[in-house]
Amino acid sequence: MPGDAFLPFTRPSIDEDTIAGVAEVLRSGWITSGPKVKEFEAELSRLCGGRPVRALNSGTAALEIGLRLAGVGPGDEVVTTPLSWVATSSMVLELGARPVFVDVDPATRNINLELIEAAITKKTKAILPVYLAGLPVDLDRLYAIAGRHKLRVVEDAAQALGSSWKGKRIGSRGDLVAFSFHANKNLTTAEGGAIVLSGEGDIVLTEKLRLMGVTRSGDDGMDVDVLGGKFNLTDVAARIGLGQMKRLAEFTERRRALARRYFERFDRSLGCELPPADLENSNWHMFQLVLPPRIRRADFIAKMREQGIAIGVHYPAIHLFSLYRSLGWREGQFPVAERIGRAIATLPLFPAMADADVDRVCEAVGRVLR
Repeated sequence: MPGDAFLPFTRPSIDEDTIAGVAEVLRSGWITSGPKVKEFEAELSRLCGGRPVRALNSGTAALEIGLRLAGVGPGDEVVTTPLSWVATSSMVLELGARPVFVDVDPATRNINLELIEAAITKKTKAILPVYLAGLPVDLDRLYAIAGRHKLRVVEDAAQALGSSWKGKRIGSRGDLVAFSFHANKNLTTAEGGAIVLSGEGDIVLTEKLRLMGVTRSGDDGMDVDVLGGKFNLTDVAARIGLGQMKRLAEFTERRRALARRYFERFDRSLGCELPPADLENSNWHMFQLVLPPRIRRADFIAKMREQGIAIGVHYPAIHLFSLYRSLGWREGQFPVAERIGRAIATLPLFPAMADADVDRVCEAVGRVLR
């Protein structure tokens, strides 16, 4: 990438073989859910240690189905984090339940496991952790808490495909795990997602939930016994995902190398809070700074744009959005998440970046903050 080109904060890498494969799918006449979806699900299952996986049209759909499989419904509570994409908690609301926010750990920016048990009540049905920027929580501690309180876990691993915990890939252990394949994710299908199921017994209901609750039998039999959605992935999207799967290890290694270079080249005297330097477990979906108080994030974004570099915002604290304020949340309830949410900034990081691009970003951040 030329040094003077505008540098986005992310960009997917789609190779020519994948583009040709998509053209073949289009020519085949079978462009919605079909053989490519089944092939993609098989590859995802292999990645997740052989566990059953069902592909969906978004990570949001994966969260909704995961919560429904966990039995979440009206009047229930789900313990989760206020620092995530709003879909995490909005799917709880969508099912008539209430998210119970727990503040985040200032270092990892993930849900603070020390605070979870104090938030559990008789209404709590599940725990919904988020692996921000691809960094997982301590899964041993998380599942110990869930086990003590007999709670289901729906892991929002939207950003964590390719991440690991103690040598085991995210999705290869645990309860229900939701992935996203949005355009900005480490593996993309343009739009898409998947749910890793807790066992074979979840398959039938999941397949109903993702396609209008329909069960077919024989040549013309059809029944609907559950309210489902329109959540199926297309073969066009699945073929993109199959091409991406072949390069996932390559993408992850490159992201880790870029993150390592950020740590090497970043000027610590600027007063920014860097992410944890976990180059083993995280897939480095994003490299995020928390800016020092002396600069407004909007000013930082504008000045970096003038330097030819895009900055992302992932994420403002959910409970401060108007919808959530109208439901009773207020400023001051989760001070760590609020502070981070006001000042977090995502630097460019994607596999096609050159080492020199990282150097360029670090130099630009230095100029802006000085």
